[in-house]
Amino acid sequence: MFELEWPWVLLFLPVPLLVYYLFPAQSDQQESALRVPFIDDFRFSQAVSLSSDRHSWLKILAALVWCLLVVAGSRPQWLGESVSINISGRDLMLAVDLSDSMRIGDFKIKNQEVNRLTATKYVASQFIEKRRGDRLGLILFGSQAYLQAPLTFDIKTINQLLQESAIGLAGERTAIGDAIGLSLKRLDSSPETSRVLILITDGANTAGEVAPLKAAQLAAERKLKIYTIGIGADEQIQTTWFGVRKINPSSQLDEKTLRAIADTTGGRYFRARDTEELEQIYQLLDELEPLGRDQQSLRPVNALFYWPLAFALVLSLFAYGASYRRWKP
Repeated sequence: MFELEWPWVLLFLPVPLLVYYLFPAQSDQQESALRVPFIDDFRFSQAVSLSSDRHSWLKILAALVWCLLVVAGSRPQWLGESVSINISGRDLMLAVDLSDSMRIGDFKIKNQEVNRLTATKYVASQFIEKRRGDRLGLILFGSQAYLQAPLTFDIKTINQLLQESAIGLAGERTAIGDAIGLSLKRLDSSPETSRVLILITDGANTAGEVAPLKAAQLAAERKLKIYTIGIGADEQIQTTWFGVRKINPSSQLDEKTLRAIADTTGGRYFRARDTEELEQIYQLLDELEPLGRDQQSLRPVNALFYWPLAFALVLSLFAYGASYRRWKP
């Protein structure tokens, strides 16, 4: 639908006419007392006629330019179809472990062996895309915890920053307590009913200044609900010079602490041994932290003022050229 944002600007359209009639231009020409007819007078009258026609066209161009400028000033715009947006009010912080153990290749995506971080990125990106209407933040932690992205509705940027993360970027060890503490700091200004942290790790707390259980107690006091996800296979076949043997690549995973963190804050602990389980966990998180049913409608607005403005500029240049030729000796 076409609409003028400032229609009152159209009241300025008759201003040039008011100026023309209220303040008429004074002529400096004086009539001669005596005129002698010669043949040159006929040529002169022809030139005056041509000049008068050109002057009329310049007036018309000036009027068109003024009308176009006034229309541009009224800010014409095109309103698109109404679009409904789901608003959930959730503030979700995603904390991802980038310690050295995340490079263990005990996951598969489409029958191709990948490391734990790649599997986390693959599944988490699908979860992030479903969080339209929520504010998401991203924390990357290893030996230290870093805020990669504050809370934002721009889930595309969150997903891109997650995909660009690399193992060892935050150090080789694991600071789970610091990641929780940083989440508390960033979610402190959010409503108490909407604070959620999803923490993904494959090990135990081996670094940092804050103990995980102490951080969990602080989180419970501040109404931060934490969902912990322990990733890593229970069994992996390893080929050595002495033959084939089975190993447990998740022997360093501290499930007891992760479960205690979730229980203390009213969340849940999940175990992801492969990509399928990780996908199921994120589907379950969608149910536990559902998108709100409230909707907010908006209509996209496309500004059109630059079209009459551009036409006014073109006509002004044309009028200037015509006027220049008129007065050029």
